[in-house]
Amino acid sequence: MSRPTRTTARSALAGAVAAGLVAASVLLTSPASAATVAQWASWSTTGPGSYTMQVANTPRLSATVSTDSRSGQIGVISGTSTWLAAGTPVGQKYGSSQNQPYLNLRPKADTPTAPSTTTYAFAAATPTSGWAFVLGDIDADAVQVRAIGPDGIALTAAQLGYRGGFNYCAPGLAGKPSCTGSATDVPVWDAATTTLTGNAAAIDTSGAAAWFEPSAPISALTFVYRQRSGFPVFQTWFTALTRDITGTVTASTGSITGTVLTLRDADGEVVATTTPLADGTYAFTGVQASAGYTVSVTPPAGSIADGAVTLPADLSTQDAVADFGIHVIIPVGVSGTVRDTAGDPIAGVTVQLDTGATTTTGPDGVYRFEEVPTGPHTATVAVPAGYTLAVPPPPFAVPIGSEDPIDGLDAVLQENPDITGRVTDAGGGVAGAVVTAVLAGGGTVSVVTGADGSYTLPRLTPGSYTISVTPPPGTTVVGPASQSVTVASTDIGDVDFALARAGAVEGVVSAGSAPVAGAAVQLTGPVNAAFTTGTDGAFALGGLPAGTYTLTVTPPAGYTVTGAATRTFTITAAGEAVDDQDFALVAPVTPPPTGVGPAGPGAGTSSSATVELADSGSDAGAFAPAGLLGIAALMLGLVSLVGSRRHRHS
Repeated sequence: MSRPTRTTARSALAGAVAAGLVAASVLLTSPASAATVAQWASWSTTGPGSYTMQVANTPRLSATVSTDSRSGQIGVISGTSTWLAAGTPVGQKYGSSQNQPYLNLRPKADTPTAPSTTTYAFAAATPTSGWAFVLGDIDADAVQVRAIGPDGIALTAAQLGYRGGFNYCAPGLAGKPSCTGSATDVPVWDAATTTLTGNAAAIDTSGAAAWFEPSAPISALTFVYRQRSGFPVFQTWFTALTRDITGTVTASTGSITGTVLTLRDADGEVVATTTPLADGTYAFTGVQASAGYTVSVTPPAGSIADGAVTLPADLSTQDAVADFGIHVIIPVGVSGTVRDTAGDPIAGVTVQLDTGATTTTGPDGVYRFEEVPTGPHTATVAVPAGYTLAVPPPPFAVPIGSEDPIDGLDAVLQENPDITGRVTDAGGGVAGAVVTAVLAGGGTVSVVTGADGSYTLPRLTPGSYTISVTPPPGTTVVGPASQSVTVASTDIGDVDFALARAGAVEGVVSAGSAPVAGAAVQLTGPVNAAFTTGTDGAFALGGLPAGTYTLTVTPPAGYTVTGAATRTFTITAAGEAVDDQDFALVAPVTPPPTGVGPAGPGAGTSSSATVELADSGSDAGAFAPAGLLGIAALMLGLVSLVGSRRHRHS
């Protein structure tokens, strides 16, 4: 059976162990040499609409990023011209981001109905403190923040950890970039909808930002970003703090040689191992600053820990110190190992002797007792959730007068079966979908799909289940949204689901180079809609399901269509953003006022012909006064179109 690296059951076990350790005697103070260090995220581009982000190394705080943002000045930006100064609220805690990269993205299409969806699928659930993200350039736009925990439950607004808005271009801000902004221009946070919205006028400004410090673990973080006006972009930064764990291993008898220290995170996963120096000191440096860590000691053969083999190490507010004492086992020593059926050791399992003494298995799955009295004995394993006891420790007896250690009192635990599958769309795996298993008769467990769309519902109790999928924003389920599965004694795979993404369309109605207001555009297909163009001549619509659509333009009074009055396009399950669905019109011709120019029957005809020739550029008469007016009008229209189509620089 393959073992998922992060599971609800394993997290529950680690949490129970950590809770039991809080009562243990451990010094958590800040050494004199303590130093809190901030790190800003590094980024890489892995493909169109695909990136990776990493902000901490020990343990790794990293994510795979997928987005359906439109193109145009998007991607990883160096941070050399735009940054968050040390004087900003986030900079006061995490330092300046100058010369540190960040990510620029846009809506899916430049219409409020076609937001982009950007999902960060974290390789492991995020810690509960010591890291932050910042959303910048929120002005003519809005962004909804959604986060799903490893249990498939959405974080509340309070857990998202909104810390406030600020403007990184505000005058008087020490160390700021060269941009110009206003201290009062900050986005507004709506906790009810978990949405940041830019200024009320929806105008393009500089420096409006907000920052967040989540207080609950996150498996998938999603930004749903929509345009309110113009051609906006938004910026994203990530940052984290690191601290150190230090301690000393002291041997009252025997030697510390061969001792191993193991650092685990809040999920019980091994972060790092080390050995003490000759003087007994050890250190884990540069560890992401959050709570939930534990340090375990594995004494050398023949020795045992003085007290608990595992101690908590909380880095959320300061460095931590965890000291251990060891000594040579006092006869008679008894030991064994708890493994799963694959032979892998299981840490944190409680074992109890019939004398009442208890201990827990270390990172190597080994448990030890000392000073076991003479006579027959049994050891009992407390089976953690998600397992059944396959082989218990054998009974044993300590002979009278013996000092020989007794080992090999091993136990084997059987993992309950897993259900696995994948959630995909036309582009491949979909991150951030929630898959839920409901046991007939009661019991529910949910997980979140990873970067490749895969999921594992781990160690399920045998029975009949309904497996369902909740799609992430911007997608819908294709085919059944639930499946019935019966779990017996073996793993079940290929419980898959298919999704489709919504598409978008946009275009411009123009005459020559000038946009045309008041044109009617009719959309027919799986979705029907009607548009009336504004002064920029543009039309756009998002949220389009897969299918074939037709656009038909009806020009305003006096205009005529040149070329096709209809256009056909197709949206597939990949959810394309179809742009440049433009229509060309011919503007009405305004004859010169009566009485202008030479008198006579030929005067009006000559003037009308001049205007037509001026449009085609094929006659010197184009430079007549009426022709000059036409050229001026066209140039003004061109400027207007360029202005309406401009892309904001980040």
